[in-house]
Amino acid sequence: MTVSFVCRTESPLPMERLFDLARSIDLHVDSQKQSGERAVAGVTSGLIGAGQEVTWRAKHFGIPLTMTSRITSFEYPRSFTDEQVKGPFKAFRHVHEFQPTATGSIMTDRVEFTAPLGVLGRVVERLILRRYLERLISDRGRFLAGRAGNPL
Repeated sequence: MTVSFVCRTESPLPMERLFDLARSIDLHVDSQKQSGERAVAGVTSGLIGAGQEVTWRAKHFGIPLTMTSRITSFEYPRSFTDEQVKGPFKAFRHVHEFQPTATGSIMTDRVEFTAPLGVLGRVVERLILRRYLERLISDRGRFLAGRAGNPL
């Protein structure tokens, strides 16, 4: 069963700047220090773009995980989508959308995922993974929104 959630982050940054921060491999690594996440293959630094892949290695729940994602949609500076092509989920899709506001911009993260392991996976999705991923994406959004004046 697919689980989905939406996180919205307001930022004083212009939409184009927030878009670039959200696709920065280096800032992603900085925002995920608690899990030791690092890019180990594909695009491993700088900005990721259309059709490119990155392989991440991290520890979540004390378990070492590796996941390769590809940018499957890219519409600068409005949206981009990354999807798991190999990794721990049965399916994982993350749509990043950006809108200008009078005071900066809003980033909307739309996440859909399906855990492996059938019935057991569905229980874990609902009891643990959804809240964990929602907090991770929300924290990352706040991290990026606070990057005014900092280089990529």
